[in-house]
Amino acid sequence: MVLAAILGVAGTASAQTSLLDQIKAAGALKVGTEGTYAPFTFHDASNALTGFDVEIARAIAARLGVKAEFVEGKWDGLIAGLDAKRYDVVINEVTITAARKAKYDFSSVYIVSKAALVVRSDNTSLKSFADLKGKKAGESLTSNFAQLARSYGADVVQVDGFNQAIDLLLAGRVDATINDSLSYLDFKKQRPDARVKAVDFQSDADQQAVLLRKGNAELLTAINKAIADIEADGTYLAISKKYFNEDVSR
Repeated sequence: MVLAAILGVAGTASAQTSLLDQIKAAGALKVGTEGTYAPFTFHDASNALTGFDVEIARAIAARLGVKAEFVEGKWDGLIAGLDAKRYDVVINEVTITAARKAKYDFSSVYIVSKAALVVRSDNTSLKSFADLKGKKAGESLTSNFAQLARSYGADVVQVDGFNQAIDLLLAGRVDATINDSLSYLDFKKQRPDARVKAVDFQSDADQQAVLLRKGNAELLTAINKAIADIEADGTYLAISKKYFNEDVSR
């Protein structure tokens, strides 16, 4: 009976140990990420895992006093892996949605993306989405960007992705393309001499944050503090400029 009572107390104490305490005891924050999604999470020429989200994860982990330990997986299974407790959080440009908020917790927002209207540098007639009426826009047919282009009266020309849209734009075969502002910034970072420019941005932005299981209030608070700290001390801005040449937090 005494042994059973002792085991019962020990079991209760273990059950009450927070995920944050477990992370600190293990010395590692386990992070689910793709590893194939540049510039956010990918392998460089030396096969080392790197990227914007990877560096943000490492910075957050450092503020928690631990290291970041990455568990890679395909996007379709990342959230399922969180459910299965394969890792503590997912950091992979996860957009905040009502459906996800119903089941999971999100940290404070650390990156935003908007639809950007991209045209050739010498184009002076297209200054806003409203100017797309009757123009040709290079878009993936089933994308939200194609729907947005059509809503402004554009004729959509099918492309396989952003790079092909840019090629058609530079060749004068389309007048514009709409794409994610982060993809545009990454493209300009890689090809600063490309003769394209972004002339308008959608007012509604998608917000991305760290995803974690509900019921871990201490960890959520600690991650939010870590994000605030890396924004305050310049760490975030340095990482942001490294990958996008500007602050992408707002």
